[in-house]
Amino acid sequence: MQLTARTHVFYFIAFIAAMIFSGIASAAPPKEIFWEDLIPKGHVQISNQDAASHDGAEQNWVQPDLDAPVVKELDGQLVSLPGFVVPLEGDSEVITEFLLVPYFGACIHVPPPPPNQIVHVKIKGGVPIESLYDAITVSGTIKVSTWKGDIAQTGYMMEAKGVAPFEL
Repeated sequence: MQLTARTHVFYFIAFIAAMIFSGIASAAPPKEIFWEDLIPKGHVQISNQDAASHDGAEQNWVQPDLDAPVVKELDGQLVSLPGFVVPLEGDSEVITEFLLVPYFGACIHVPPPPPNQIVHVKIKGGVPIESLYDAITVSGTIKVSTWKGDIAQTGYMMEAKGVAPFEL
């Protein structure tokens, strides 16, 4: 069977179309998750947000429930999670490493929440954050992994692919 030039062009276009559409199909949007999704079902979470005091007493700054369980099924998933930024690394223009926390002031003005309520985030090239008062949404691959720093221990880490202002 002899293939004509027209047949070659047809197969070439079909091949390119298949490559493009298979790439689109595999590039699924991130799964939207929220802070309660980071707590295993049935676990009674200890919350220190309501009891937090600004009086500077040492016991008020202890991170609770360092052994708080994580949701292992989230490991390796592409997700988006809203929250607030606690900067760790960067300069006056961009931040490259931060903690994502569920409420404003966590780890700065009030004690840190349990580790399963903090995500350690790194983003290559950095991202500008206009105001620490504003909530953001971070998208990337989440890992069930512990990170320990001076101000908190986390139960999750994320390699961020994008950061955007949080929208209701």
